[in-house]
Amino acid sequence: MKPKLLAILGPTSSGKSDLAVELALEFNGEIVSADSRQVYKKMNLCTGKITKPEMKGIKHYCLNIANPKKRFSVAQYNKKATKAIKKILKKNKLPIICGGTGFYIDSITKGNSIPKVKPDWKLRNKLEKLSTEELFSRLQKLDIERSKNIDKHNRRRLIRAIEIVKKTNQPVPKIENNKEYDILQIGITRDDLDQRIHNRLLQRLDQGMIDEVKSLRLSYKRLEELGLESRYISRYLQNKISYQEMIEQLEIESINYSKRQMTWFKRDNTIHWIENKKQAFELVKKYIRGEKSISPHV
Repeated sequence: MKPKLLAILGPTSSGKSDLAVELALEFNGEIVSADSRQVYKKMNLCTGKITKPEMKGIKHYCLNIANPKKRFSVAQYNKKATKAIKKILKKNKLPIICGGTGFYIDSITKGNSIPKVKPDWKLRNKLEKLSTEELFSRLQKLDIERSKNIDKHNRRRLIRAIEIVKKTNQPVPKIENNKEYDILQIGITRDDLDQRIHNRLLQRLDQGMIDEVKSLRLSYKRLEELGLESRYISRYLQNKISYQEMIEQLEIESINYSKRQMTWFKRDNTIHWIENKKQAFELVKKYIRGEKSISPHV
């Protein structure tokens, strides 16, 4: 029998982390984070990182494993996450992938080969001269599917995506399910997601998110690359936008980001989308028992 691997995924603020912890407690599991920003140390509030009390004693992997000054790739994540999964399986526990970064999740749950494309500095220097809008437009022409779910404001990712497409002369390859594991993917989203994003943003600002970004002591250029929260707080700190504009723009972009996440996830018809925790528990019970009658529904 192939080892079992559970994935809990969904857009930002949907409640993935809480559900994953509850399932880990019930089914003897440990959690491997799949978030492209929560890998960074000292970025807790601005990435919505789960806290120690919220973990409820459940071991978490792939959190706080990278220096925010340095770039961290999906290939590096894949290596760390695969090692964590094998460690969890050796304990005879259930590995639970949990996160909202579709590219990271796919690197584990799908048997895709991450393109090993070396940096082309001549091309990168040429692309650096283009505006962010021009980079996004160019990616749309080269790979429309990748452009639908990429962060269109993240210059580093846009340049890397263009670089990969140009060097391989093809879009991101089609992927198949990973044959190494018996995988169950559960997706969670909510009708009140926009309100949850709003409430969560205000809560993290009250808890000191701006001071956290200041304490990172990173360049404004690097803060632009590290996600929405650090990007808009950076602009506020530079007096480019007011405090209220920061909140409004950050909320709008967070909602748009959640839509891009769903666009990515909806490509995969093997994901079981649930409406409540009870459905998740029933799915996992059947999965643990090895029942083959489970069929995804959207």
